[in-house]
Amino acid sequence: MAGNWTAKKLVEKYLDFFKTKGHAIIPSASLIPENDPTVLFTAAGMHPLVPYLLSQPHPLGKRLVGIQKCLRTGDIEEVGNASHLTFFFMLGNWSLGDYFKKEAISWSHEFLTGKKWLCLDKNKIFVTCFAGDKDAPRDEESAKIWQECGIPKERIFFNSKEDNWWGPAGKTGPCGPDTEMFYDTGKQKCGPDCGPGCHCGKYFEIWNDVFMQYNKTAEGKFELLKQKNVDTGMGLERTITMLQGKTSVYETEMFKPAMDEIAKLSKNKGLETSKRIIADHLRAASFLLSEGKGIVPSNVEQGYILRRLIRRAVRQGSLLGIEQKFCGKIAKIFVKIYSEEWPQLKKYEQAIYSELDKEEERFSRVLANGIKEFEKLFRQNNGKITAKDAFLLYQSEGFPLEMTIDLAKEKGLAIDKKEFEKEFEKHQELSRKGSEQKFKSGLQDNSIETTKLHTATHLLHAALRKVLGEHAQQKGSNITPERLRFDFSYPEKLTEEQLKKVESLVNEAIQKKLPVERKETSLEQARKEGALAFFESKYVPEKVSVYTISGFSKEVCAGPHVKNTSELGRFKITKEEAVSAGVRRIKAVLE
Repeated sequence: MAGNWTAKKLVEKYLDFFKTKGHAIIPSASLIPENDPTVLFTAAGMHPLVPYLLSQPHPLGKRLVGIQKCLRTGDIEEVGNASHLTFFFMLGNWSLGDYFKKEAISWSHEFLTGKKWLCLDKNKIFVTCFAGDKDAPRDEESAKIWQECGIPKERIFFNSKEDNWWGPAGKTGPCGPDTEMFYDTGKQKCGPDCGPGCHCGKYFEIWNDVFMQYNKTAEGKFELLKQKNVDTGMGLERTITMLQGKTSVYETEMFKPAMDEIAKLSKNKGLETSKRIIADHLRAASFLLSEGKGIVPSNVEQGYILRRLIRRAVRQGSLLGIEQKFCGKIAKIFVKIYSEEWPQLKKYEQAIYSELDKEEERFSRVLANGIKEFEKLFRQNNGKITAKDAFLLYQSEGFPLEMTIDLAKEKGLAIDKKEFEKEFEKHQELSRKGSEQKFKSGLQDNSIETTKLHTATHLLHAALRKVLGEHAQQKGSNITPERLRFDFSYPEKLTEEQLKKVESLVNEAIQKKLPVERKETSLEQARKEGALAFFESKYVPEKVSVYTISGFSKEVCAGPHVKNTSELGRFKITKEEAVSAGVRRIKAVLE
């Protein structure tokens, strides 16, 4: 398997293969979801496609393929092993009510084993299917198709919902059984029950085909969907690791230059996990800062996660004995590795280094102050440190629990983590409940309230450009059923007069009962016609949806929208504030 495989070559092969099967290439969506209050980040390739999975027509048709930037932080503590990452690239192909299990499975097998493609040994491929339960039958159909492809019964395993069922991520929505593909690495079995899905490293998970054939209702029933979809995912980093015969994603060209630099800067040798955490977290932070959405380190939502990633990296740097500022240095390597394929890294290069430097400096002071405070508490408590003390250090100084544990350990003391968590539960800055819901990667809210607010966002964008000038450009938005939040580029605080003018223009457009029309066209034609479209991807779609609000607004957008502005009610701005340098935020409601 080792040889001339590179991540770039794997991406090209994957896209080429599905192009031969009639799939159109779609660009990666932003890591910051547009108009989706259910998630903090785009965590899967299907997220940006939710409206189309729910039967809205896609401008490029029913067969799609692409590579999606993803960020998952729910299990951040696992980062540091051979394959776990917070930020990663997901290769995916989708059928929107077109082909189903037979084609999806046979094409997966063809891509994995075909001489023109990955050319893997078909005798080493193992698969898992859904075992069935009270909600849905055993997926014998998928197992039968795998056998027709040449995978014998003894290499087909059946698992419960926990392992072989996708969704719904929220309480309701599309879901269904999946089939997963594994490659036998040749290692010895860890025991008699060792099989695909075991974490010992013998079986390497390559790919997952999800068959969205059910809809879970509010009553907990599973009903067959009218539009059956296929949603597949292959992790780029993990697959290239296997193809190159490496033992860890950090040994591939996607990480190795950064890992080498971290090792060079480190005084304490070994500590491989610390190096990996730094590399993963700073790659994730670099991509987040390159989104151009005004996300900066803070104590809320996406900014909270960004801050956590940078601070965990700085903390690991202190364990490695790195005595200089290093975050910007490592980020520079990632910009070099990835900017050809992801040009926004180069575009926002200076902003990436600037924010990393500022946060590293801030946290280095936190570490120094925290150590002083720890020593003070230790003296005051006559040689003891409690979980409550650890929490106070965390709350007042932002001092990480693991650092307090290490310092306590050096003095022969232990901190009760459960007691710390109890204190943390009482005072959690970021609502744990809200955060968990967002990390579950739920489906977008397509309710009528969010649809109305989405259309209002287009009116707001157009009104801002009319009042402030065309340099006012969308940097991000977030919509819940209650309100819209819209970030845009502008160097200074808006005056009362400007805000009133913007509000007034939006309400005039609503009162005029303007039709909202959708049409499909090429991106080039859309721009010629004056549609706003901001693409920073290598893969530009051949066709896009353009929503026109007669005589007022024209934007390339995935939808959904109302049919007429008269459906919106009265628009009211509730807040205007700064998000970061040169980026403002407006919050508004419909009454």
